[in-house]
This record gives sequence, structure tokens and C-alpha cells, in this order.
Amino acid sequence: MSRIYNFSAGPAVLPEEVLKEAAEEMLDYRGTGMSVMEMSHRSKAYDTIIKEAEADLRELMNIPDNYRVLFLQGGASQQFAMIPMNLMKNKKAAYIVTGQWAKKAYQEAKLYGEAIEVASSADQTFSYIPDCSDLDIPEDADYVYICENNTIYGTKFWSLPNTKGHTLVADLSSCILSEPVDVTKYGIIYGGVQKNIGPAGVVIVIIREDLITEDVLPGTPTMLRYKIHADAESLYNTPPAYGIYICGKVFKWLKNRGGLAAMKEYNEKKAGILYDFLDESRLFKGTVRKEDRSLMNVPFITGNQELDAKFVKEAKEAGFENLKGHRSVGGMRASIYNAMPIEGVEKLVEFMKKFEAENA
Repeated sequence: MSRIYNFSAGPAVLPEEVLKEAAEEMLDYRGTGMSVMEMSHRSKAYDTIIKEAEADLRELMNIPDNYRVLFLQGGASQQFAMIPMNLMKNKKAAYIVTGQWAKKAYQEAKLYGEAIEVASSADQTFSYIPDCSDLDIPEDADYVYICENNTIYGTKFWSLPNTKGHTLVADLSSCILSEPVDVTKYGIIYGGVQKNIGPAGVVIVIIREDLITEDVLPGTPTMLRYKIHADAESLYNTPPAYGIYICGKVFKWLKNRGGLAAMKEYNEKKAGILYDFLDESRLFKGTVRKEDRSLMNVPFITGNQELDAKFVKEAKEAGFENLKGHRSVGGMRASIYNAMPIEGVEKLVEFMKKFEAENA
């Protein structure tokens, strides 16, 4: 059976070369006589894998020396609690709510202190990014929180909020490594890897060293303290070893493709093909304000729920999987992460044109 075009929002498509390489090493990783899946995380072979993965990520993102890279478990959702537990010294934080995941993070933070919603786009079903140039941020807020790319709603912060000197914490789960990032503008960048980097089960946290302290909220579990993981170099307990190994392969794949500047160019070209069609289509239309469109997640509708369902069904039969929109929004969504080849988007547009001709 040939591979389908997988437009899933996550777990998502991975580079074919990476999957083939992992398959070749499945039974015998580089002469060890075993799979990475069976390997001790304390072994010399694994030590090389995790250290190389970190070094490659640092190179790709140009991560300064005063930031630590942590490979953790619990997904992005566990960070919703870990961030306030470790950072809420004044028991106060500002949240910009631009979608479901930012909202969940905001609600979680309320368990640990005063979480203040300083901006939101809920009034228009999160279809835009609010103006964040002059927010009313409390002087004593410990940090300002954003979800930079909203997977469900297909919006992206193209300019970062003015945090007025406060630490910026950002969930980059669905756009990490899709473009260059100035890490110095953030206190913490984190992301679940299952969209743009690897298999589900790993979360990467890039954290500025001054934010890693013993001073955490009373009752914070050992496993949820950044300092514990930083001091143990992500090996405090058994890490998601195989997942990190695949992430390392994806980092090398990205380096071979010219790094993040090259990826941004590729992603802009790829997304442009789909957005250009949506803008001229008589049947389909995008749901996001133009200037806030994500390059990674493209939601669209026909305006007719039955037609939407028909499209998803026929697309699946034609080899385009996972185009159904998130249950909270409906319609369709094409997630076109780094590993989605440009021809996948071209073929999708071809199919959409045919569907339009038959159903308009």
C-alpha cells in the first residue's frame, strides 16, 4: 500500500527519510545488537543520541548558552501546570487567550494563583489575533503567556506581544522549527513534538537559566520542577527515549534541508498554494483574518455542513486523510507541517477544484 497524504493536526506526518532510517535501525542500532527502544537511557550509545539531539536543536534555533533545553514527558498540557508552579513567585500571571489551548493553560494557572486574561479573541471564535501592543499587564505579573500558533483555529502571532518588561512564556507546539525564532525574546518556549518534530510523548522546554530555581510553589511535585530536570540533564527518570531519538533524526533532516530560514520559505510557498486557492474559490473559504493566518494549520469551510461532510468523506477516499476540522469548530482543516511535501498541498488543491466543479 502506498502512503496517503496525512493532514492530521497531530500526531502528524513525519519525514519519510526519517521513518526509513529508523526502520533500518529498528533491530540493530549501529552495531549495538538492539533497538533504541530496548536501550538503557544510561548507556553510552543513548548518551550520544540525546546529547547530539540537543546540540542539533541548539544549532537550528540558535539557542544561547544561558538557556537550557529539556526533553520531558507529559506533553504540552503538563506545562500548563508546571509553568505557574515554577514561575508564579507573586502568584500573578497575564494570559492572552487566542484559542482552546491558551484557554486551558489560563484555567489551569487559576489553580495556583491569580491568572488574568489581558486579551482574547473569543468574541469571534478565535479567528484573529488581538492587538497586543499596549496591554494592561499588572506590574507584579510573573509572566505573560501566549500560544503562538493556534492549531485548532489556524491563527498565528506574527508579532510578539509587548510584555512591558515581563517574561514571555510561549507554547510553540504547532509552529516550532517551522521558521527562525529569536529565543532571547522569550523566558520559556515549549512544545509537544507530535506536530512538527516527532512521535507523541515528548515535550521540549527551552528555558532561560534564571527561571530555573529552587523557589517553587509549595507542594510542587519533584517531577514537575524544572531544576530537577535541568540538573539531571533530562535524565532524572527514564526519558521518552525512542521519541527523543526520532526527534534527533528530524533535527538532522532539517539541517540537511538548509535549516529554519529554508523551512520558512518552503512553508510560505506551500501555504500560499492553499490560501491562494481559498481566496479565489467560489465554494471554499478560509475562516481566519488574512494577516493572522498560520502557515501550519489551514481551516476552511463550504458554509454547508452536509457539503463539508461530503468533502471530508470523498477526500479520504481519494487518499487525503484527517481533513475534518476540530470537533469544536467543524468544517475542514489541513495541517501542513514541515514534513508535508509541497505536492501533497498541490494534489489537495487539485482535488478541491474538482470537488468545487462537481458541487458548486
